Amino acid sequence: MHSFQPLSEHDPFACSAHDHRRCQHDALAAAEDACRREGVRLTPIRKRVLELVWASHQPVGAYALLEQLAVDGHRPAPPTVYRALEFLLEQGLVHRIDSLNAFVGCTHPGERHRSLFLICRACGRAQELAAAPIEQVITTEAQRHGFALEKLTLEAVGLCHSCSGS
Repeated sequence: MHSFQPLSEHDPFACSAHDHRRCQHDALAAAEDACRREGVRLTPIRKRVLELVWASHQPVGAYALLEQLAVDGHRPAPPTVYRALEFLLEQGLVHRIDSLNAFVGCTHPGERHRSLFLICRACGRAQELAAAPIEQVITTEAQRHGFALEKLTLEAVGLCHSCSGS
């Protein structure tokens, strides 16, 4: 069995090695850069929703975002949050975790890609991994069977290092 070695300080499962303030700051700066490059506007409400998504590495649902915005003193209607999330998804700044009906920040903002998510069933944290090798196998097999692949969601549920006690 391999011992756990964090891949970087941006690894949410890295326990004490993870600097979430830096992670959050880097994600927001990258999002602003990506929006600037694409010529789209990261409005204050879009930015605040993104900040709330990046508040932790736990996937967050739209209604939890609404509740947090209310704590902030804002009272947006649900469609406002859904439009902000739709924009963030379109720009590749967040991902939707289908099985949880929730959102997480994208660790590769502005880059079009598919991801695999490791989701800890105990603490709820999620980590994005590059899914290119797995995606290629699935795409090849789909084509071999004459299947027109339109959407691919890869989610793995288990226990992170901290929660498994290993």
